[in-house]
Amino acid sequence: MTYRPDKLFLSFALFLCVWPLSVAAIDSEPRTVHAEIVVEGLSHPWSVAFLPDGRTLISERSGQLRVVDPNGTLLAEPVSGLPVIRQHGQGGLLDVVLHPDFANNGWVYVSYAEAGPDGYGTAVGRGRLNGMQLDSFEVLFRLQPRTRSAHHFGSRLVFDRDGYLFITLGDRGDMDRAQDLGDHAGSLIRLHDDGRVPIDNPFVNTPGARPEIYSYGHRNMQGATLNPFTGELWTHEHGPQGGDEINIPKAGVNHGWPVITYGVNYGFGTPIGEGTHKAGMAQPLYYWVPSIAPSGMTFYDGDVHPGWRGNLFVGSLKFQLLVRLEIEDSRVVHEERMFEQEFGRIRDVRQGPDGHLYLLTDADDGKLIRLLPR
Repeated sequence: MTYRPDKLFLSFALFLCVWPLSVAAIDSEPRTVHAEIVVEGLSHPWSVAFLPDGRTLISERSGQLRVVDPNGTLLAEPVSGLPVIRQHGQGGLLDVVLHPDFANNGWVYVSYAEAGPDGYGTAVGRGRLNGMQLDSFEVLFRLQPRTRSAHHFGSRLVFDRDGYLFITLGDRGDMDRAQDLGDHAGSLIRLHDDGRVPIDNPFVNTPGARPEIYSYGHRNMQGATLNPFTGELWTHEHGPQGGDEINIPKAGVNHGWPVITYGVNYGFGTPIGEGTHKAGMAQPLYYWVPSIAPSGMTFYDGDVHPGWRGNLFVGSLKFQLLVRLEIEDSRVVHEERMFEQEFGRIRDVRQGPDGHLYLLTDADDGKLIRLLPR
């Protein structure tokens, strides 16, 4: 399924609000919603995680892990104890998530770009949050091989219901790497929470393959979330010029990049690979032509916006909007576009413990925004 402008039925009513700290409001199809700035002054924020004590963690691509206190104040001092993080092109400090049993073990997980003599790559590590510092930080995963490329680091982190850690990666700007099982680039990684490789990973016994790989043939996955209704992992990835995809990755599946794609070469419009279909390669669940440059994704299962329950939300960098997708039987049946060019590039989308939906904007003066019912 693809987005086409003439088939998208939208009716927005945008108007200025006088609500303190308000940004904008729209008549969303299920109900009217109102947007409120929680904090601003963030430097290209990438991800947000909500702590049980009411504080909020926000990663900045420059390498800072910031804290918002329960009163909504952005603290000046960042969290200490992180590893050396390199901001290199699209890389830097990326995702931040809590261990499913964080209340008892205090583990905070981050993905980030690191450098070595052989170049740059995505790494994932964890530390125990102790006040304003991460103690006992340990690296759990390093992409191999590293290269000098500044493109396509991924990376989202998701725990499933069995406690496995999934790591999304990009092809590092070298498309052919995504089809090489001896290369982590362009793959989905599955690990135990301490970095061990599960013995039932699909390529554990494949000679020459990286045992951490769960699925492959991905271009640059910057969105991932667990479907709270089915327990399935959903991901999305950037296509080239067209062909952004939503997928439900399965063990051992080849998702086709760059052999098949709904996108074309930048600027030229010439085909990539062998077309859109090939035996043994999975089709996307949903795709966009033209590309929306998706980033950040979450299902909504709260009670604050009952009309949105079961919907999937995706941020768009290119078109600077929020996409709402209605899902039936793991199929997208309707798309709505919200807040177009109201906030700028939307980098992350999360549901908070209060049942509200939160957005992060990717800018020098990035913002954390909360969506409220009117």
